[in-house]
Amino acid sequence: MSVGFILLAHTNLHRAVALMQWLDGQGAPVAIHVDRRVPRAAFAPVERAVSETAHATIAPRRRSEWGGFGLVRATQGAAERLLAQRPDLTHVCLISGACLPIRPLSELRAFLTAHPETDFIESEDARTGHWVKAGLSVERLTLRFPFSWRRHRMLFDAAVGLQRRLGLSRSLPHGLTPRIGSQWWCLTRATLEAVLRDPRRPRFDRFFALSWIPDETYFQSLARDHSRHLDSRSLTLSKFDHQGKPHSFYDDHLGLLSQADHFFARKIWSGAGGLYRQMLETGPPARGHARCRSHIAERPFAEVHRQRSTGRPGLLGPGRFPCHWHSAQHQTPGPYWVFEGFDALAPGWHRSVHARFDAAQRGQGGPKVISHGRLFAPHRVELAGDRRVWTGNIPANPQLRDRDPDQYLIALLRQARMGVSGFQIDVEDDVRLRRFVLQDPNARILRIADHWLLRLSRTARGDMHRLAQLAQGLAPGDPAELAPARAPAPAPKAQIVEIALADAVADPIAALSQATAQGWGGAAFLGQVAAAAPYAISQVALAMGHRDAARLREAERARAVRSAGAVRAMTISA
Repeated sequence: MSVGFILLAHTNLHRAVALMQWLDGQGAPVAIHVDRRVPRAAFAPVERAVSETAHATIAPRRRSEWGGFGLVRATQGAAERLLAQRPDLTHVCLISGACLPIRPLSELRAFLTAHPETDFIESEDARTGHWVKAGLSVERLTLRFPFSWRRHRMLFDAAVGLQRRLGLSRSLPHGLTPRIGSQWWCLTRATLEAVLRDPRRPRFDRFFALSWIPDETYFQSLARDHSRHLDSRSLTLSKFDHQGKPHSFYDDHLGLLSQADHFFARKIWSGAGGLYRQMLETGPPARGHARCRSHIAERPFAEVHRQRSTGRPGLLGPGRFPCHWHSAQHQTPGPYWVFEGFDALAPGWHRSVHARFDAAQRGQGGPKVISHGRLFAPHRVELAGDRRVWTGNIPANPQLRDRDPDQYLIALLRQARMGVSGFQIDVEDDVRLRRFVLQDPNARILRIADHWLLRLSRTARGDMHRLAQLAQGLAPGDPAELAPARAPAPAPKAQIVEIALADAVADPIAALSQATAQGWGGAAFLGQVAAAAPYAISQVALAMGHRDAARLREAERARAVRSAGAVRAMTISA
């Protein structure tokens, strides 16, 4: 079994020469192609190095610009020279000057001996578009690309747009099925010779010369016609990010590369001296017949793709900032509590909670309890401890907050991700934030059912004339939306726990104690809060035609009895 290599190089030529010398030292024939655009002075050291080897040769130089047909012509020329000079070759591998071996060459030879008639080349159906990370798929072949993407970007984009608007499309050559895959392959001699000697090659070459990135479609499409057995995978590890740009490997990726089920890796950073010393001087680690745990090598790429495309929970970069008209809702950094309606039951109770826990936790470790007030109230922001600026330079500025309420909340929660955060929300607060919280799976909502009646009763303040105005419809200058929105909404993703309004009215301290225990895992609520009785809430409910008006009247009576009993107990004690 004899395997030869086509090595394409255009930059960092000293690294390509080092790889060529290593392959030559292993007795492997190499045809090295250097881009014709490389100056003569930079090319001269390559010539000298080749002249000192036993198995290397220089392929005819062609201008090989990325995205153009020159890379295919360079590969064709190098393959023809290599096959002509070494009739004993059974396989040819295409690699680049930015590649490194990650397994001994003896293991590659043994692998190919076990698969003597198999061609290893990614060859996926271009019409599905699954292989392409970003950009064009089948349009690479059906449109014409007369302009260089790098040198004439505006003309390139204009030509693509014009062809789309006019409905211009090329027909594929007869018998050609469009395939796409990695540029780096390992073909049997029989398949490679069949591709190069195909009588239809002039027609294929003319067609692919006007295609886009043909090095990922030419051999991938034609190998299917001539291969006896094709395995659609590459023996070279090369990964791309969500934008289709190749990942680079550095010195600290040595452990990851040792788990990859491949024989070469690309793209190696030219400054990764540790990797080059390990692989080319010490030699890549032998693995024998041990099964590579390729899933371990794949995991970091999946995580990087997730972070680059969606960001970490609660942390966004400018390139990922969500556009609300088409992006999915971004995730908050972790669980948090939302207390809905409790501020209407006991205005400002969050201050008592903050004071209690702040004093209890001072000087102690463990998660910090953060009890904000109404962060999204009209014209004000109630940060915990009545602070004007929160950690991370987040100001209590309603104008800044209202520009993007959900991002304001995410920023606050991100700064408090090592603690347990909670905040108050009310029917007067920003409806955009209320919708966001309902659709956030990290939200834990403790809600007083029909709490809008509490806010309505406090707004009316026992004035029946005022209540009648609110019941008939809000007049200009009145508080914002007091009744719940009736527009259909998607099913909430937040976890919601409800407390009956009548129970909260009958015993508000018990309701507040439950909220404290639920949100922060503390004991019963301690301290006195301004849990003054709402103004005639049963009358408000009756005026609004609420179904629980009678139950609320009973709750008010129960509260009055409890209050009277407390007063008597205090009198007796005195």
